Amino acid sequence: MYFKNRGAIERPSRSVVSKKWSLFLCLGSFCAGMFFTNRMWIISETESGITRTTTVEAERLKLVSEGCITKFLQQQDIKLVSKDNFGILDKTISNLEIELAEAKAAQESILSGVPISEEIEKGESRRKRKYFMVVGINTAFSSRKRRDSVRATWMPQGEKRRKLEEEKGIIIRFVIGHSATLGGILDKAIEAEDKKHGDFLRLDHIEGYLELSAKTKTYFATAVNLWDAEYYIKVDDDVHVNIATLAETLARHRTKPRIYIGCMKSGPVLSRKGVRYHEPEYWKFGDKYFRHATGQIYAVSKDLATYISANQHVLHKYTNEDVSLGSWFIGLDVQHIDDRRLCCGTPPDCEWKAQAGNVCVASFDWTCSGICRSVDRMMEVHRHCGEGENALWKAAF
Repeated sequence: MYFKNRGAIERPSRSVVSKKWSLFLCLGSFCAGMFFTNRMWIISETESGITRTTTVEAERLKLVSEGCITKFLQQQDIKLVSKDNFGILDKTISNLEIELAEAKAAQESILSGVPISEEIEKGESRRKRKYFMVVGINTAFSSRKRRDSVRATWMPQGEKRRKLEEEKGIIIRFVIGHSATLGGILDKAIEAEDKKHGDFLRLDHIEGYLELSAKTKTYFATAVNLWDAEYYIKVDDDVHVNIATLAETLARHRTKPRIYIGCMKSGPVLSRKGVRYHEPEYWKFGDKYFRHATGQIYAVSKDLATYISANQHVLHKYTNEDVSLGSWFIGLDVQHIDDRRLCCGTPPDCEWKAQAGNVCVASFDWTCSGICRSVDRMMEVHRHCGEGENALWKAAF
């Protein structure tokens, strides 16, 4: 078919086919151009060391620069935190809490006009030294004669005690807080006694029989702060202890974590008022207590003492101090070690065992929760059941 256009005759045109091929050719050229352009840009970046910021990274940088810690960042960064990092963070937080407690105690001492304890002042240098064990002898203001009986028997004095600390890494201190009237006659008496013997660990704690659980927490927190030891021991001042045998016993467990060692028991919960060891919160326990060490003497490894120190403000205090300590470890992966040598009787019981080659770690009378009439009998127990004066220096641990 022919068409007229201004008098001219045109033949059928091939322009339709040419337009289609032109379109495909343009698209192909565009794709090829994009490919080579992108390729050259990547090569250029690699050679020149240029790193482009993605949209996500730019948003992260914006959030960080504005000081915002968002849920997005937390979700993205939590994957980068390993178990080791958590351990480092926990240890750092624990150390900061201990340092804060020390600074608070120092500030309170300054404000109250009471001299800062010599132990606190030397705490920084002592933390650099590694010790084997710290033995804290729980005592009271009225127990001067008991302390003297301990000093005359199983607790080394003067140069021998300093040698024990330097050569064996064993710290022994009487542990006591302060009276309700800070700086009163009771506190001054302890200060004078400490000036003479130099064997006290003073706590930021108000003394009182019903405050033994709180005193125990404060003792462990303070001891961990002052001395970096493998073990921390609490013992009453009317109990006889063979220090070398105690050290050798603990040394057998030094490769194990979270050690809690003592004479384990789980006696009945006393709910009736007026009886000794009455437990006001008896309803929490049922008929019997969980397993825990008797309060006359027990030891915990450094990791458990540090746990008490770091969490002392949230650990519940029951009336009975040994029950409180045991409750703090419920739910933790703790190794309860029941060693009956930590609760031998007085002569002839401990004497018979010593003759058989099984020297006792500690001796006391169950009927008195300690050595009955300890002031008068401590020397007798020491003479019959003691390990010998040279045992400390011959012991290997």
